[in-house]
Amino acid sequence: MTLSRRHFLTLLPAALGAGVWLKAAAQSEGSIMTVTGAISPYMLGPVLPHEHIMVDFAGADKITPGRYQEEEVFNTVLPYLKSLRAAGCKTMGECTPNFLGRDPLLLKRLSIASGLTIITNTGLYGAGAHKYLPAYVQTSTAEELAAMWIKEFRDGIGDTDIRPGFIKSGVDKGPLTESQRKLVHAAALTNKETGLAIWIHTGDGAAALEEAEIIQSNGGRIASYTWVHAQNEKDLSIHEKLAKAGAFISLDGLSQNSAEDYISRLSFMKNKGLLQQVLLSHDAGWYHVGEPGGGKFRDYNFLWTSFIPMLKEKGFTEEDIRRLTVINPSRALTIHPPARKLLAMPS
Repeated sequence: MTLSRRHFLTLLPAALGAGVWLKAAAQSEGSIMTVTGAISPYMLGPVLPHEHIMVDFAGADKITPGRYQEEEVFNTVLPYLKSLRAAGCKTMGECTPNFLGRDPLLLKRLSIASGLTIITNTGLYGAGAHKYLPAYVQTSTAEELAAMWIKEFRDGIGDTDIRPGFIKSGVDKGPLTESQRKLVHAAALTNKETGLAIWIHTGDGAAALEEAEIIQSNGGRIASYTWVHAQNEKDLSIHEKLAKAGAFISLDGLSQNSAEDYISRLSFMKNKGLLQQVLLSHDAGWYHVGEPGGGKFRDYNFLWTSFIPMLKEKGFTEEDIRRLTVINPSRALTIHPPARKLLAMPS
């Protein structure tokens, strides 16, 4: 006899015991991993999914923690995060990858001080002609790279207990190089093993299509894939194709200069019935290591103070705005553990 899903769920508590059942039910819905620990997706609130706090473009062979003063970065950035929190945003996806200025302890400190939930990442960034890739990528297999990222998720980043909440990688325009294909392959393997979402800085639509093929052919979930910087591609049929396949389309260079173009793109996706696959963010912040005072820091408030009113004027509803700022990023950042692991959780 084949059990229906509903019948199976009614029998499972008795079979597992109440405590294990509650844990299984919670994990089956997925979770969000922040720099201060795991939370329910329902706790995210309004989200900016793609922003930066500190970046260092020295290159993978030159970057070291001693290149910046943590206290200066903290004091410079904290007022911007407090302002963002006061504007109504609750969560930030911090997309600075390893070897480009990722500092999980600084992010945790800023999260606690600002009241803003912050999510960091694992992975490696292969755009920029491989300048930000450590030398070991050349000799490592995709499986070996994935093992490193999986370890960060399971054990914490470095000697901290801070775990990444998504995979961040980067590629240039298509066709992808061998190393870039390897990074995407490793991301797919990491997603398959952990459920971590895959976010890839992408040069154009050709590269995005190639990424999607690699992810799917190596066991990753296309629904876990976010095409970062999708605004760089003018052919909206590629946005439509990947969104229909389940990928998220991230328009993450929002500013006064790009606002009208973004409204046009959002209108296109809404008319196609695909607004549920779109993400919005500024790709702002950017304390630049090596520049006096961190250089010119761009705040994170345009979406909340200016763009949402513009959307309303163009006929976007409160439901549309909630979908773009709350529901979609929550779905895109949720960790979906492999089903085979749901009944093998520690007590």
